[in-house]
Amino acid sequence: MDSFAGRKNIIRLLIGLVGFIYIIRLFILQVLDSTYKLTASNNVLRYETQFPARGLIYDRNGDLLVYNEAAYDIMINPRQVVPFDTAEFCSILEIDKKYIDENILKARQYSLYKPSIFLKQVSSIAYAQLQEKLFKFPGFFVQPRTIRKYTSTHAAHVLGYVGEVNEKMIESNQYYKLGDYIGISGIEQSYEEYLKGKKGISILLVDVHNRIKGPYNNGRFDEKAVVGSNVISTIDIELQKYGEELMQNLTGSVVAIEPATGEILALISTPNYDPDLLVGRIRTKNYNILMMDSLKPLFNRALMAQYPPGSTFKVINALIGQQEKVLFPYTSYSCQGGYVVGRFRLGCHIHSSPLDLVQSIKNSCNTYYCHVFRSILDNSKYPSVRDAFDSWRNHVMSFGFGKPLNSDFGNELAGLVPSKELYDRIHKTENWKSLNVISLAIGQGEMGTTPLQMANMTAAIANRGYYFIPHIVKEIEGDFSLDKRFYEKQFTTIDSSYFEPVVHGMELAVNGDYAGGSTAWRAQIPNIIVCGKTGTAQNPHGEDHSIFIAFAPKDNPKIAIAVYIENGGFGGTWAAPLAKLMIEKYLNDSISQPYYEDYILNAHLTIENAKKSKYME
Repeated sequence: MDSFAGRKNIIRLLIGLVGFIYIIRLFILQVLDSTYKLTASNNVLRYETQFPARGLIYDRNGDLLVYNEAAYDIMINPRQVVPFDTAEFCSILEIDKKYIDENILKARQYSLYKPSIFLKQVSSIAYAQLQEKLFKFPGFFVQPRTIRKYTSTHAAHVLGYVGEVNEKMIESNQYYKLGDYIGISGIEQSYEEYLKGKKGISILLVDVHNRIKGPYNNGRFDEKAVVGSNVISTIDIELQKYGEELMQNLTGSVVAIEPATGEILALISTPNYDPDLLVGRIRTKNYNILMMDSLKPLFNRALMAQYPPGSTFKVINALIGQQEKVLFPYTSYSCQGGYVVGRFRLGCHIHSSPLDLVQSIKNSCNTYYCHVFRSILDNSKYPSVRDAFDSWRNHVMSFGFGKPLNSDFGNELAGLVPSKELYDRIHKTENWKSLNVISLAIGQGEMGTTPLQMANMTAAIANRGYYFIPHIVKEIEGDFSLDKRFYEKQFTTIDSSYFEPVVHGMELAVNGDYAGGSTAWRAQIPNIIVCGKTGTAQNPHGEDHSIFIAFAPKDNPKIAIAVYIENGGFGGTWAAPLAKLMIEKYLNDSISQPYYEDYILNAHLTIENAKKSKYME
């Protein structure tokens, strides 16, 4: 009897133990382990990301530049995919069986449960055909989104483009997920935080055939997408279009700035490209084509090309010379066709002689500025040439050279203002002399500037000693304001009183005639006083580059401009008349001498067939 009772207790214990094990297992499965719950929810729920429309971009006058157009991504949830008619699927989406196999495998490697993109940016026609038959393809669904569209083919470098995020971008910002898009360049990149908006999410009930039955829990757990903020750019699109038309047969850059605000009115880099080429499923193919183009249309010369400033830099040395008290308006130097010291000679064109400060700018005399530059570096108030050079360099950099201007462009380069340490290495001694760096007197040698920096320098001269950091956005709609740095005056190291003789010289350089030594007479505009300075940048690969800087009107200037035309020869030949046309277009909205348009539009200046000029600057 006792033996039977013992066995009964053992059986009870075993049954209890088995029951306990089942209870523990059920607890783990239902409470601790979410795998089955996840599988069940994924079979009945679909989590759809609601992509916000990016903010629109306008020009300074309210003209729409960039908007959005509907597009559709085909999404895949690998766990829900069952065998289907691949032939029909391929026919609708215009893909092949290989694409299906490869991308289903890729989706499974990413996640069995999380949806991912199977096919990007399907056309409206293909979407409509697929929507009718989507129930035949379990595991696939359509996710609406938008793509960028442009109202014209202009301002590609200004507006920039959007592209798919990469792993590095995702790692640095957890907001972005695989398949998201982000601004890559231009305004799209710089103002991504405002333009992108905020993603939302919809949780939908679906049946076994992947058909939507309605929102889960009446949408209680949905989050609405927030549309991106609209951006008002500083660009005058009509001036931008006009400048691009004038530059269509030329290689180079034009930057125009409003001196009173630092707002960029036009920023042109040619050759350029149609922004629509970098939109949609053809973006990758077109990007590769543009990258391989020998003319480098993706290269933004306005921000990234570094040229010697040439003779335009003489105005800076004129200002520094006055500030350092080694140059005065009455200071005169003679020129007999060049600057000669011993066996050294730097040539100059024929002009009247001697010249004072104002006339030296009007005539663009190389000899004059060799004297000025050496007087700056050989100034007895400094212990050595190296110390004087440091002071000169500090003055130059106060105009925004040799460093990024801290604009709202992401890919702006610094240019180069050489340091004394650089010349120590070049000459292998610290005892180099002013004559060793004399090329800096006329903006040559190791100096490197971008067109944006040159336009900014011109704005500083127009303002008689200060500038506002150049920027491309005027306003962000909503409760946002631009960074305060764009509203702060950046003062140069030159007293305002020293600008008047330089400005007067720039006035005479334009508003005279060729016989009288005015190097920029082609930039004259009836009833508007334009102040300008020509320049020629030496080019070891072909014809020299044509440069011109200007602002207008002389008093209360509305526009400052820098023009670089590669292989254009002298600054007065091509760059000056092009600047004249853009200034007049902006100020008067008309052109008084249309034959200058034909003159520019018929130019074909390339390395291979540069047109040589007989006009001296």
